[in-house]
Amino acid sequence: MHKAEIYQFLKKQKIWHEITEHDAVFNMTELRNVEVPYPEADAKNLFVRDDKKRNYIMITVMGDKRVKLKDFEKAHGFRHLSFASPNDMEKYLDVQPGSVSPFGLLNDKDCAVKWFVDKDFAESKDHIAGVHPNDNTATVWIKIEDLKKIIEDHGNLVAEIEL
Repeated sequence: MHKAEIYQFLKKQKIWHEITEHDAVFNMTELRNVEVPYPEADAKNLFVRDDKKRNYIMITVMGDKRVKLKDFEKAHGFRHLSFASPNDMEKYLDVQPGSVSPFGLLNDKDCAVKWFVDKDFAESKDHIAGVHPNDNTATVWIKIEDLKKIIEDHGNLVAEIEL
């Protein structure tokens, strides 16, 4: 699914969401220059793999958080993790660098990617997250529980974690 298909899917499923269209942003620093309705709910998405290319993982955290991959490896029993390549992004998520998003998991035909989502989203004031619709020219604001259900229903493993 790409941007328009995601919008259509959310509307058809009657899932509450808001959309903020903006210039392309490639990182959290650039996003700070965009006026958004829920800046405290911006999500940062990391797409990583282990050194044997057996495990592909998306980690979604609050935008201001740092993820220490070594700590994550130890806590969840993974071998050495590093960022996945642009080819891996295309193969598993059908997205380009700068557009990694949990919505990309809907393009993961084999449900090979595991999604680990920061528990802080569920505990945040509005319980929402701002994620790209597989295109870095917009942000979709969606309740985290709805997003988790969409991904679980697709068949990917979803785990809520404390980071």
